[in-house]
Amino acid sequence: MDRPLRGGPVLVACAHGTRNPTGRRLIAELALAARALRPGLTTTAAFVDVQPPTVGDVVAGLAAAGERAVVVPLLLSGGYHVHVDIAGAVAAADGTVAAPPLGPDPRLAEVLRDRLIEAGADPRDPLTAVVLAAAGSSDPRSVADVELTAELLQREWAGPVTTGYGSAAQPPVADAVAAARRAGAQRVAVAAYLLAPGHFHDKLAGAAADVVTAPLLPDARIAAVLLDRYDAAPAPDPTA
Repeated sequence: MDRPLRGGPVLVACAHGTRNPTGRRLIAELALAARALRPGLTTTAAFVDVQPPTVGDVVAGLAAAGERAVVVPLLLSGGYHVHVDIAGAVAAADGTVAAPPLGPDPRLAEVLRDRLIEAGADPRDPLTAVVLAAAGSSDPRSVADVELTAELLQREWAGPVTTGYGSAAQPPVADAVAAARRAGAQRVAVAAYLLAPGHFHDKLAGAAADVVTAPLLPDARIAAVLLDRYDAAPAPDPTA
């Protein structure tokens, strides 16, 4: 980890974690892109699942070194990992605060729209339905965040936009695709509301959609959202 040049808090970019090598690379590149946009910013990585280092270990180490830190969840909605895993780690580490997750945000909806167009879907076609496919969470706050993202995407999409989930929440993506066809869609596009390739994106191929988009990364707008979350977080108390 680089030493800070300007004395600001360390940005701890906290992702879910994945075994997919491309997913790991893209998440690492997101933190590097944020640092490129903000020369002198110190960033380090942490994870809530699958791969080390854990967010608890990272913030404990920074606190022990006397560093202030802002943990920014590289997550698209606020569920268990945000409100329990990250919140618990931050509460136990002096001089550390948590920022909100990346989503919802209008810029993420813009990236989703662009990914759909890149995949061949037409935003002007009222018979092309979109299923916004999220990883899923049993936390109603996470579901509400995904629903809000669907509403943001709907503003720029002529056909209906609904939601589907990979796990925990309802309906499953395949069920949402089938429901869109029953409702009259001639074409159904699945918009992957996922940062990077991995387990959940792999599952989308079995949803029987006509189109499945690539994940959100890479995209410079997401690095800008990351920095905005960092800037909006409360200032860590160095005396805590």
